[in-house]
Amino acid sequence: MTKPTDAHLSMLDTFIKPMHPEGFKFVGIFAVITLVLFWIWTPLGWIGTGLTVWCYYFFRDPKRAVPQGEGLMVSPADGIVSLIERAAPPPELGMGHAPLLRVSVFMSVFNCHVNRAPIAGRLVKMAYRPGKFFNASLDKASSDNERNSLCLELADGRQIAVVQIAGLVARRILPFVSEGESLKTGQRFGLIRFGSRVDVYLPEGVVPLVALGQNCVAGETVIAELGRDLPQRFAKMV
Repeated sequence: MTKPTDAHLSMLDTFIKPMHPEGFKFVGIFAVITLVLFWIWTPLGWIGTGLTVWCYYFFRDPKRAVPQGEGLMVSPADGIVSLIERAAPPPELGMGHAPLLRVSVFMSVFNCHVNRAPIAGRLVKMAYRPGKFFNASLDKASSDNERNSLCLELADGRQIAVVQIAGLVARRILPFVSEGESLKTGQRFGLIRFGSRVDVYLPEGVVPLVALGQNCVAGETVIAELGRDLPQRFAKMV
């Protein structure tokens, strides 16, 4: 029998994904409630079972095949590209008031919520700001909602902003990193619980290689490429 490797995925690996430790307590709570529901009425117990499985999948933390290449920027989140527009980075990062091209990836409650660094760089500043809980797909969520903002300084001195935004259901943003750390492309840097969004502010002159409505996979989907004069991509729903 051949020994499984990273290039050899079994059928079980396709469906069973590792879970982030943050999810253990929530799955445990759902499981206890499910047992109580079975005791009350069996059909309620099966509903609880389904919700427990959903909770496990919400906190899934699968490995990702991160593209290797200088200047490649990958999506920081799983989900749909909900906005592509020019906007000033969060003021708490001190990156100035000039509008930059912002790519927003909206995560539903069915997406993986572990966020990943879009590109390698040093985390020069991280700032948390409390706020409201509008639907994260709305434009005003960027300015009004609770958020955690990160400023990454690239090897060439340019900076990008990555902003975790709480949504209508989300109530907790959890960072895994600290100021001064050097992050690798695709490295896990945080998690948002229960529906949210991540914004990436591209350096001046860089265009997105994703389009509105496109599905993104955190750490895998290339959203931009630095150092190359490439046209912005557009898409048509069919």
